[in-house]
Formats: sequence, structure tokens, C-alpha cells
Amino acid sequence: MSGNTTLSQMSTTAQRKEARTVILSSYMGSTIEFYDFLLYATAAAVAFPKVFFAGTDPWVGVVAAYATFAAGYVARPLGGVIFGHFGDRMGRKGMLIISMTVMGLASAAIGLIPGANLIGPWGAVLLVVLRVLQGIAVGGEWGGAALMALEHSNPKRRGFAASFVNAGAPTGAVLGTVMMGIVSALPGDQFLSWGWRIPFLLSFALLVVGLFVRLRVTESPIFSEAVEAEKKAEEAKGAKPKVPLIEVLRRPKALIFIMLAGAAGFGLQVVLPTFAVTYAVSKGAPQQGVLYGFAAASAISIAFVLFGGRLSDRFGRRPVMIAGLILFVAYLFPMFGLLGSGNVWLVFLAFTLALVFHSTLYGPLAAFVSEQFGTTSRYTGAALGYQLATLIGAGFTPGIVASLYKDSGQSIGAVVGFLAIMSLVSAVFILLTRESKDNDLTTVR
Repeated sequence: MSGNTTLSQMSTTAQRKEARTVILSSYMGSTIEFYDFLLYATAAAVAFPKVFFAGTDPWVGVVAAYATFAAGYVARPLGGVIFGHFGDRMGRKGMLIISMTVMGLASAAIGLIPGANLIGPWGAVLLVVLRVLQGIAVGGEWGGAALMALEHSNPKRRGFAASFVNAGAPTGAVLGTVMMGIVSALPGDQFLSWGWRIPFLLSFALLVVGLFVRLRVTESPIFSEAVEAEKKAEEAKGAKPKVPLIEVLRRPKALIFIMLAGAAGFGLQVVLPTFAVTYAVSKGAPQQGVLYGFAAASAISIAFVLFGGRLSDRFGRRPVMIAGLILFVAYLFPMFGLLGSGNVWLVFLAFTLALVFHSTLYGPLAAFVSEQFGTTSRYTGAALGYQLATLIGAGFTPGIVASLYKDSGQSIGAVVGFLAIMSLVSAVFILLTRESKDNDLTTVR
């Protein structure tokens, strides 16, 4: 099947088969990318403060490690712009192959950085540089994977299809946390000297698997048809090709609303593998048990991410997302109570309930964001809006909540208050953004 096959040239059976292949490849590719990206979050909680910021106060080291973590989120919008531009002009598939290669190589290189005891502050500098490359890569990855799933799927099941891309995040978190949990069983000095590096070095092997999967899929048929139609229209008018970023910025309302609507979902998500893990360990729960508890809870949440996407196909994206936000905020104080119990099983319960509530919000998000933009600027608009939401919602949240906790005399109320305010802002902008489940994606806007 050629990369430019259009919808009209494909039988219904062929479309369904191709959709299943693309959705599976998007899920697997997203899983590998988020394994690399979220593995960093776990390492920032349990290894980086002692490896790259040795000699500082424990919570100061945690805040510093989270600052390097934030660098990846700062870079994600840049990745969205770069990959989005070429993805809207040249196609989704090629950009996905490039983004995965950059991510895999950067992640493997993180596992090779010497610690502060060997090269001093240069270790932290290299960590930031490679984290920026990770951010650029994942910034381009999400948009392409989401659009491939969305644009190949049945219009009545777009929320469910696109949710497979977001399901890659908890799946990647499971893999990364399990790997870090396994190596954390090593004696402390061995874990800090070489054990934590193993999960990062495995990224190279995952890269090979991911590229094999990516090379087997075809280009989005909706995109191919839209580009052909726009090209003919431009030739007829003698007009120059449109620049996707300029097309998105000409109508910035959708971009701004998407950014603020999605921010809380990412803020709540990133608190769990970072601050929540550190908090549970500081209250007496064994580190390995906490990591395994989070991994098990993440595995359970995968099904709920897909369920959230499916619910949004029936009831709409906005009602399902608002319900998820309300449930999570109401649960914050009980969650930290369970996390602070020192009991591994209660910590596991805390993570499980949190991720189930969050999945209701997270499942519809891929379709909700992507459906706001026209086909020939959809990669740029969706990727940029989504990554700006991750930047303001997740990029600085671990550092902010750790600082609030430290500066308030270790009061969890300050953390809950911050997360609740963030959630309220997002709820308002979800309500202000138009419902999109019945949008016609073949219309070039």
C-alpha cells in the first residue's frame, strides 16, 4: 500500500485493518517514548539528587533535580513547532521516525553521564542538554502519533482510538518504574554508581524495536487528501504554500484555550511519579515497594485511559474531562494521607485511585486537543497546544510543590491548595473550549 493512499481508494475492510495497525503502532511508539521521558522523572526522585547534586540538603537536591526535569518540558513546545511544521508539510510518518531516534539516543546517553564526584557540575549540565533533546523529541512524537491514530479511525470512535496514544504514557511509566524498581534492589552504593544507569541504556534496544514498528505503517489518508486538495487550490490561485505555525497563530484562541484546559491534567499526572514517590519514601515506605506500587497502579490505569476515551465518544470530551478533574481534586487530601502511612499496600491504593480518576481526564485529551485544528495545520496546532499545556502544567509543578512543601514546614495543605487552583483554572477553560467529538476532520479549516 503506498504512503499516499487515500480514503476513497481503500475498502472499508482495508481501512479497518489499517486503522488497527496504526493504532497499535502509535500505542507502542508512544509507550517507548514515554518510557524514556518518564523514566527520567523516577530517576529525578530516587537517584539524581545524590548522583549529580551530592553534598546539598536532601530536599534542596530534590528541587535541583526537578529543575533539570523541567528543562525537558520547556523544550517540548519547541519540538511541537519543529516536528509539527514538517509533519504538516511532509507527512506524519517521517517525523515519528526521527523523533523516536532522537529520544532513544538521548536517553541512552543519559545513562553514560559521569556523576558529580568525577566531573563536578558538568554532569548536571550534560543532564540538562540531553533532557532538552528528550523534550524536543517527545514534543514531536505525541502530535504525530495522536494524529495518525485519529485520522485513520472511524469518526465515531476517534476518542477511543486517540486514547491509545495517551495510554502509552502509563504503559511507559510501568516499564520505567519496574526497571528502576529492579535496580533499586541493589545495595545503595551500587545503585547510585551504576544501577540507575541500566534502564536508560536499555533505551537503545527499545529504539530498535520502535523503529521496526514505525516503518510498517502508512501515511494518514486524511492528511494525504487534504494536502492534495490544498495544493490544487494554491496552484489555481497562484498562492504560496501556507506556513502551518502562522495559520495556527492567526487564530490563537484555540491554542490558548487548549494550553490552559490541559495544564492541570499534566500537573496532577507528574506529581505522582515525582513528589508523591519522594513523599511516600520520606514517610517511611520502602523505596522499592513504592516504585512497584506506582508501577502496578499505572498498569491498572491503562484500561481506564482507554475507557475514558470511549466514554468521550458517547458523552463528549468536555463532560468526561471535567468529571475526572473534580474526582481527583476531591481525592487529594485522602491520597496524601495514604501516601504518608508508610504502608506499601496503602501507598499502592493511593496511586491506584489517583490514576483511575486521572485517566478519566487523560483518556479524552488526545482527541479533544487534536480536533480543534484543521488538517493541514493540525500537527502544529495540536502538538504546540498539548506541549504548552505540559510546560505550564507539568514542567515546573514538581519543583513548585517540593518548594511549597519545604517552605511551609512540610505542610501538605500548601501542595493540595496549589493543585486545586490549577485544576480550577483548567476546568474553566475546558468549559470555554468548544465540544469537538462531532467535528469533521476532512474539512480543511
